[in-house]
Amino acid sequence: MASHRKPPQRPLSGHTARTAATLALAGAATATAFDGTGHAEPQLTPAQVKAEVDTLYREAEAATEKYNGTKEKADAAQRRLTALQDETARERTKLNSAREALGSFAAAQYRDGGIDPAWQLALSSDPDRYLDGAAFAERAGDRQAAAVSRVRRQLREIERLRGAARIELKSLRSRQAELNRQKKTVTGKLDEARRLLARLTPRQRTEVTGADGTGGAHVSRSAADPREPLERAGSAAAPTARAAAAVAYAYAKLGSPYVWGATGPNAFDCSGLVQAAYRSAGISLPRTSYAQINAGRRVSRSELQPGDLVFFYSGISHVGIYVGNGQMIHAPNPSAPVRLAPIDQMPFAGATRVA
Repeated sequence: MASHRKPPQRPLSGHTARTAATLALAGAATATAFDGTGHAEPQLTPAQVKAEVDTLYREAEAATEKYNGTKEKADAAQRRLTALQDETARERTKLNSAREALGSFAAAQYRDGGIDPAWQLALSSDPDRYLDGAAFAERAGDRQAAAVSRVRRQLREIERLRGAARIELKSLRSRQAELNRQKKTVTGKLDEARRLLARLTPRQRTEVTGADGTGGAHVSRSAADPREPLERAGSAAAPTARAAAAVAYAYAKLGSPYVWGATGPNAFDCSGLVQAAYRSAGISLPRTSYAQINAGRRVSRSELQPGDLVFFYSGISHVGIYVGNGQMIHAPNPSAPVRLAPIDQMPFAGATRVA
């Protein structure tokens, strides 16, 4: 019978091999396209990147203001907890002193043997002297009874302080957990914004971050005469000395970096800059933009004077210091330092006069 062996396959020539490889790659690419994997990220235009980055920055700033508010409450809870712990320690010291006094009294009673006073009178060689001593002992007994009452009160007070401290500690831990969640939200959005900006050329990044609706004109701190920008912006018309001082502080911080959660002296977020400026003028303001808008007297846009606080967006998530001529100084976002900008670059939400 004839053998049914398969004839040996001839090796592919160079040209044929390249053709086969090309067809195989094309087939793999087609399969990948059909199963939806292996797609490259779509190329966004600079305008699209700018729109996405603007949105991310606004969302990050809103989360930053929430973080700032939570941190303020967490810091207050920490201060209350520390005060309770200090007060508890002082009460413990008092309690220990009272207990030592009661211990001395108990030891004296033991040494005397607890003899009945009537027998002590009968056996005394000097009854008059004993009676005087018995009266003293009775008064001492009253004092010891009062000492026992004090110890009991101190024990109750310490237990009350412990209970309050437990509640405060629970509150603090809850706020710290909330801080961690808000921090992840902020950093996540900022990281996404950085990733988008990294896809642009240096020139495109400059265009996007330099005209992002929160940037605008920039006045350098290295001006020859620091009074020049103040006068050009109309700051000489500040209604009070404190308002003028806050505006001067803001001008001195032009070019400082934006760092979320920062309140100076070398870096700021938007509400941190406002708080620091007025702190330098002797006025204490709340930490967050949504609290700062209620810190003074509301004024209309047409009434604005240098030193007024100007707020933006429906959630009151951004704030700046008005300096006159339709301009403000603010800390925009991580892509731009503290700068001078027109107030009409963002949706105006209100204004407050605090000085």
